[in-house]
Parts: sequence; structure tokens; C-alpha cells
Amino acid sequence: MAATAAVRAQAGTRQAPALWQMRWLPLLLMAVAAAEQQVPLVLWSSDRDLWGPAANTHEGHITSDLQLSTYLDPALELGPRNVLLFLQDKLSIEDFTAYGGVFGNKQDSAFSNLENALDLAPSSLVLPAVDWYAASTLSTYLQEKLGASPLHVDLAALRELKLNASLPALLLIRLPYTSGSGLMAPREVLTGNDEVIGQVLSTLKSEDVPYTAALTAVRPSRVARDVAMVAGGLGRQLLQKQPAAAAVHPPVSYNDTAPRILFWAQNFSVAYKDHWEDLTSLTFGVQELNLTGSFWNDSYARLSLTYEQLFGTTVTFRFILANRFYPVSARHWFTMERLEIHSNGSVAYFNASRVTGPSVYSFHCEYVSSLSKNGHLLVARLQPSLWQLTLQDFQIQAFNVTGEQFSYASDCAGFFSPGIWMGLLTSLFMLFIFTYGLHMILSLKTMDRFDDHKGPTISLTQIV
Repeated sequence: MAATAAVRAQAGTRQAPALWQMRWLPLLLMAVAAAEQQVPLVLWSSDRDLWGPAANTHEGHITSDLQLSTYLDPALELGPRNVLLFLQDKLSIEDFTAYGGVFGNKQDSAFSNLENALDLAPSSLVLPAVDWYAASTLSTYLQEKLGASPLHVDLAALRELKLNASLPALLLIRLPYTSGSGLMAPREVLTGNDEVIGQVLSTLKSEDVPYTAALTAVRPSRVARDVAMVAGGLGRQLLQKQPAAAAVHPPVSYNDTAPRILFWAQNFSVAYKDHWEDLTSLTFGVQELNLTGSFWNDSYARLSLTYEQLFGTTVTFRFILANRFYPVSARHWFTMERLEIHSNGSVAYFNASRVTGPSVYSFHCEYVSSLSKNGHLLVARLQPSLWQLTLQDFQIQAFNVTGEQFSYASDCAGFFSPGIWMGLLTSLFMLFIFTYGLHMILSLKTMDRFDDHKGPTISLTQIV
């Protein structure tokens, strides 16, 4: 996320907060878990008002190359023509949290010069998660925009180099990084890199040269291998094994002039006379999948999957979907009207009307099955049926398909799960107890007669 600028009342300049005081730092682990290949990017300049707050940089957001160009282009066109690129071998946002003195121990910070530069810079921007490819090609991008070849310089060469504010210059300073198993600890290396940054900025300040600086890395220094591990805690148990990643196969795509129908399932199994066959490997990721009989237009779609020698014969599965406009909701909704299984000249029909959603969305459900234990979304027209069908992690889209990616999914899961119902009932019960207790307290009556030692004694008549 972008560092929020603080407005100075007297000077009227914008000041970026310290890197480890930004609100996005407690959410860094969530950003790391979103993707493996990402690096941070810190920008600051001697000119003011080059960047506003970064839009759409919520926790977990990864800045793409196109988004990065929208931040860099105004700075390169309006800002100084001298650009410093501090390119570290490895860097991750966790390095700032681990070695930045985030708990007020600034004397232990490995980024004191960087913090001071951000404090004094009139313009600054911090992107905690930038796509690794975009960051690795940053020097090439800057070279094309500035029209100047990058100069690999060190401190000695920089002192002898005379920069001109009117002529573009791209200075590349490479910074090392080491892991904990190296000869130097990461804190020592990062502290040394921060001193290099401070000396370079001090040299430019002494020569009164306007500049724009960027700090990023070639690749991340740390990678979160498992999102569940990051969300649940960073500790690892002894002899813990990493779970094997489930194979992800591409969806089935029916195309005419463009992709029209997308279909995907983690498992596609069918049974005939209680004999089950797994069709997953025969359906997804297969180039020769027979889609003969498939059809599409704006209001009707049919996806036809044909398998040879299935249960000793040719079997065709047809997913029939319709798209209609409903005036009540003022939008189009699609419905999978039925699923047909054609074999040996006979047809088995399954009602699938509960597979529905807005036509701009796809449909997703954990199970679309004819078995009652799996939700029973497929209902055979003739009971009992010789055919059974189960689609696990089912997703389909037949309208408003863009490319070969599903749109936002309308999920079949109901909002009121058993846990929610139990929570609501428990809350209502506790509210009833509270209301009853409050009513009893308000019903208490105080004494309206008191004994006066100067007057006659109060006598209470006993009622028998």
C-alpha cells in the first residue's frame, strides 16, 4: 500500500511516514501468502506531489507491470531526470518487519537511512507487493523511458560523476543479500546496504542534484510455501511434511469464434448399474476431447461430451443451459435446465434447475451429484435410475465468457449454515435471558414508608 502523506501545517510539504509505521505492516503475511513471486518497491523523490495514495493496494494485492507503469510514468515525465535504482539481489517485505525495529526500537533498525530519506522526501510511494517480473524488468523499463543507458556505479565513481539536472541519467547501484547460513547475518548485510543508500543520497544532496530513487530486488528473499501455514502460524512442527499440491487441470472450453462455454470439475465420475468410472483424466487437459454436438448462442448453450468405449459403448453427456431476462431483477439469469446421458439409443434425463445464477457470473458448487449425500442437485426424471453422476468442485459458465477464465462465481452454498443457525439461536437465547433479567430488575419496588423515631411506630397488620 502507499505510505499515507502527512501535511505539515507550516511548511505545506508532504511527508511520508516511516516504513515500519505504516498500517499495512500488520497485514504483510497475508500479502506474502497471496503469491510466491513478489518483492517490495519503495519510491521517493526530491520533487513534491509526484504520487498520490496508491489505489486498490489492499492486503494481498499484488501490483502488476501495468499498474506499476501508471505510478512510474508521471514521475518520469514530471519529476527529475536523474533516477537512482537501488537493486538488491533479494528482498522481501518480511525483511522490513524483522529488521526494521517495528516495536519502537529504532536504534536496532537496519534501515535508518532509508527511514530518514522517506521522512524528508517531499514525495514517496511504498508498494509492499510488486509482481516479480515487473520488478526484474524495471531497469529496462527505466532505460526506455529515460532514453539513457544504465550506469553501474559505486561510491567512488559517483563522487567523480558530474550529473546535470537537464540531462537524463539512470544510475544502477547493486546491493547484496545473504541468508542466515551465509558468512554475514542478514541484519549486517541490510545495515551495510542502508549505509550505502545514505552515502549515495548524501553525495547527491551535497551537489544539490534533484533525483528520483527506487529500492527493489531481483527476486524475493523469502517465500511462503503454504498459505495455511502462514495463516495459522509460522511455527513448524518437528518432521512436518509439506502437503502434496493437488493437480490443477485446465477447464474444458468450447470455442466457435471465441471461447463460449467453460466447464471444470476436480473430479468427474459416473456410474452405470452401480459400476463407477472416473472420467476426470479423459475430460480435462485432453486435446482430442470430442465436443461434437456442442452449440452456443446468446440465449441457449449445449455442451456435449462424447466418450468411446465407456461401459462398452459410446456415451454422450449433454449440459443444456438457457439464458433468460427476468424483469423482476432487471437482469439475465442462466439455468442449467437438464443433463442428458445418451447411450445405446436411450436417453437418461436429470433435472438440474438448481444450477443457476446471474448470466454475468459462473456457477460453482462443491458437489453437483445425483446422490442424496452430496446435495442431490441432479434429480433423475425416472426413478430408480440406472445412471449416477457426481461432479466434485463443479464450475460452469456458458454466457459472457471472456477468454478462458471463469467470471466471479455464484456459489451454491447457502448463507445460513448450521453454525450460523446455532449462533443465532444461542444469541436469541442469551438475549431472552438478558431481557428477562432486566425486566425483573425494573420490577423491583422500593419502600414508600419508613419508621420515624419521633413519631408512632409503624405497625404492619398480619394477614392470616
